[in-house]
Amino acid sequence: MKAFKKRGALTHFQILSEISKQDPHLKQKDLAQKLGITIQAVSENIKTLIEQGYITSKDGRSPYKITQKGIDKVKRDAISLRKYSDSVLETMNHFKTIWPAIAAEDLEKGKIVGLYMEDGILYAHKKDESANGIVLESAEAGSDVALTNLTGLIDMTVGEATVINLPTIKEGGSRTTDLDLIKDVYENGTKSGASIDKIAVAGTISRVVAAKLGMDIDIEFAAPQGTANAARKGLNVLALCVGDMTKSFVRELEAEKIKYNIIDGRK
Repeated sequence: MKAFKKRGALTHFQILSEISKQDPHLKQKDLAQKLGITIQAVSENIKTLIEQGYITSKDGRSPYKITQKGIDKVKRDAISLRKYSDSVLETMNHFKTIWPAIAAEDLEKGKIVGLYMEDGILYAHKKDESANGIVLESAEAGSDVALTNLTGLIDMTVGEATVINLPTIKEGGSRTTDLDLIKDVYENGTKSGASIDKIAVAGTISRVVAAKLGMDIDIEFAAPQGTANAARKGLNVLALCVGDMTKSFVRELEAEKIKYNIIDGRK
């Protein structure tokens, strides 16, 4: 929107627009009230507009008249503003109204589909669900599909997090870690008995422990946030962390209102 990049350009446009209405009784105080600026600011802008040949005035006082040059300027600026507004509206019309999912089967454009979560991933299929959307473009099974007009709520149970605090390197690290305890939690699941879906690690010792137990790491970087996000999507996470790192997990989990259990992983 180049027309309005210069300082005061928008104010000039507004003043010229008001003067173009040809109100013979238009006063500077009226302009000040409409534009939300001071009378002094109006006076200074009018003086500039007169000097630039956009309006005429006798002794700098009303009635003000817009010149042909001023009319041309208002038209150019109005077109520029309209184009900018149209582009913003187009963006807003699509903002958060198009959502991606994975097509669980071949889906046709324009069809209503059901949405469901599985392993923390959003899927769409032809079966009716508590949440539905409309397919924007046909998609084959396994590919991403664009959806719009989402309605309802996706059935999803919030997961849990089990955070095991490991000894620091000064405390012995993996050598003083209760590997049997961690293996037992991994195999038997959360405190409520739900199976573990994802493994998160924070710190070098956590990575070593996971490797010793043959556990595949799913979440490594920004592990506290990743753990909370995964749990929010219905996944149960076993998180290994070292020393004071536990505090970061607790903050994130409590902020997201995720159920969690802290276990001391030392022998």
